[in-house]
Amino acid sequence: MFTTEEVVRYSRQIILEDIGPEGQRQIKQGRVLVIGAGGLGCPVLQYLNAVGIGTLGIAEFDVVEATNLHRQILYRPSDIGRKKATAAIEVLHAHNPYTQLVHHDIKVDETNAAALVADYDLVVDGCDNFNTRYAVNDACVQQGKPLVYGSILGFEGQVTVFNRDGSGQLRDLFPEPPDADEVPSCSENGVLGTVPGIIGTIMAQAAIHILLGQPSFEGRFLLLDTRSMERKVLSF
Repeated sequence: MFTTEEVVRYSRQIILEDIGPEGQRQIKQGRVLVIGAGGLGCPVLQYLNAVGIGTLGIAEFDVVEATNLHRQILYRPSDIGRKKATAAIEVLHAHNPYTQLVHHDIKVDETNAAALVADYDLVVDGCDNFNTRYAVNDACVQQGKPLVYGSILGFEGQVTVFNRDGSGQLRDLFPEPPDADEVPSCSENGVLGTVPGIIGTIMAQAAIHILLGQPSFEGRFLLLDTRSMERKVLSF
C-alpha cells in the first residue's frame, strides 16, 4: 500500500506508538474536506497534505489578494488575482505528490453542502462566512460526519470538534447565525499573521486524531489568547 519513498517520508510518525503502520494506513485512507483556503485553511492544508492524508478536498472560490499574503502562507505576490485553490494545489502537489487534491470551485451554502460533504469522512471548517458555516454544520449533522471548527480575530482563536461521539453541534452553542453587521471581521478589526497558523495547526491536529479514532476536541471549546498564551477550555 505504501511505496518505499512513502515509508521513508512518513517514517518519523510511523515509529510513534500511537500511529504505527496501521495508523498511517488510516491516515492515507482518509478523505478530508477543507472549507476555505484562507488564513486557517492554508496551515490545515499544508499539514494534512504533509502527513499523508489520502484525499484532500478544497472548497474555495475566491482569488488571492495582496492583503492575504501576511497570513495565507501558501501564496506569493505572483499569485495575486489567481484562484486560491489553483495556486494552493500547485504548492501542495509539489510538496507531496501522493495526496489526491480535489478542487471544489463553489461557494458552499445550503443548496450544495450536503452533496459536497457526502464524499468525505470529516470536514474542517476554516471559512469566514456564517451562512457557509451553518450550512456545513447542518450537512455534517444530517450525515453524521465530524466537523472541526476554528475561528480567529486579532490575537485570539477558537477550536472545537462538533458532531463526534455524541458531542454537540454548532447550533447547540449558537442556534442561529448572527447578522453580518453584528460580528467583527478581520478586514475591519485585523488579525496578526501568525494567529491563523497556530489555530490552523491545532485544527489539523484534531483532524488527524479523528482519522486515527483517537480522542480530540469533541465536547470542549478551546479559546486561546496568543498574547499571553492563556487558554480557556469550555465544556458543552
